[in-house]
Amino acid sequence: MRLPTRTLLAALALGLAGPVPPGPARAQEPAAPPAQPQALETRIGVLYRPQAVPASYDAEAVPEDEGVAGARMGIQDNNTTGRFTKQTYALDEVALAEGGPSAVEAAKGLVAKGVKYLVLALPAAEVLAVSDAVRADGAVVFNAAAPDDALRGAECRGNVFHIVPSRAMLTDALAQFLTFMRWRKLFLIVGPNEADRLYAEAWKNSARKFALKIQAEKPWTFGPLARARGDTPTRAEAMVFTRGIDYDMAIVADEANDWGDYVPYKTVDPRPVGGTQGLIATTWHPTLETWGAAQAQNRFRRLAGRLMRPLDYQAWAAVRAVGDAVTARKTNDPASIAAFLVDPAFSLPAYKGVSLSFRPWDHQLRQPLIIVQPKAVVSVAPEQGYQHQRTVLDTLGLDQPETACKFR
Repeated sequence: MRLPTRTLLAALALGLAGPVPPGPARAQEPAAPPAQPQALETRIGVLYRPQAVPASYDAEAVPEDEGVAGARMGIQDNNTTGRFTKQTYALDEVALAEGGPSAVEAAKGLVAKGVKYLVLALPAAEVLAVSDAVRADGAVVFNAAAPDDALRGAECRGNVFHIVPSRAMLTDALAQFLTFMRWRKLFLIVGPNEADRLYAEAWKNSARKFALKIQAEKPWTFGPLARARGDTPTRAEAMVFTRGIDYDMAIVADEANDWGDYVPYKTVDPRPVGGTQGLIATTWHPTLETWGAAQAQNRFRRLAGRLMRPLDYQAWAAVRAVGDAVTARKTNDPASIAAFLVDPAFSLPAYKGVSLSFRPWDHQLRQPLIIVQPKAVVSVAPEQGYQHQRTVLDTLGLDQPETACKFR
């Protein structure tokens, strides 16, 4: 039955006329795209002193950008990973010039700009001064250059992490090699500087630890013969200096590189030379190619135009430690990152064949050390056969029961 128009309208108003056939669809407003998360930016500062240009030609001159070049490669590596994790990294470089701001002033300036991670290629006194100055701001400090055992002992700081090995680690590594070779009788030659004395003290401790015997100890009194141009009368005197001593290896303590390179092949008896020159223990060397190190060597050479040195490696490792921790924790909060660095879950792949970690009792980076002569890798410490209840890496340097560290 067909309803009149007026009746149909009334029925529609009361909902009695059944469903209304669908009309044309109304245009929908386009949905707003989801907001993209902002990249997490982490800024890392590096403080260093550029090396002076030598007065004359020196094939072994320290590069002006030593250390900072390694930090630059670390930032590149962090940003390579960061492209996938929505994280970015920036490097704030401060070259401390003569007459310019002090290390403390420069560090406080960086922290005021929001930099919470500082890599220091500086001596021990400045590491302590900077760490104390920025501690209240929550900044985390990485020691890339100072090997002083006191920084891991009585003078340790809770906001400092040590990438560079301690002197105890360096002498223990070489002592393990000498023990393996059964070269047990040592002749210790000590330079005039305080750093030389500290290195010699570390050697005496390592000798006791690994049952080596120091047959004789003599001070070096002939000046910087390794830097001398041409011959001098003191050279003959220095040769006689080694006469009448029964030893398997001469250990030189010359951290300033003034005379240690003069000693090899100048001794009365044909004996090898090691310590700070000759056969050395170190973190990095141009001849290291295993465990992916060749790839790192090539990348660094393309970036810096020179070979990678130990300080470069140590600054790189500091920057990478921050990057790996930020990636794992998904935060760049310094308190959270500092706690994670000593967590057993933290590990740093660093071209050493094993992942590296920090000792919780003194914040020293555990790592194998390579034993090298100028043109080749000779061995890697820890040597085979050593054991430890936690990790064999803790056979290098002061172990937890021996530490004098009480963080402040």
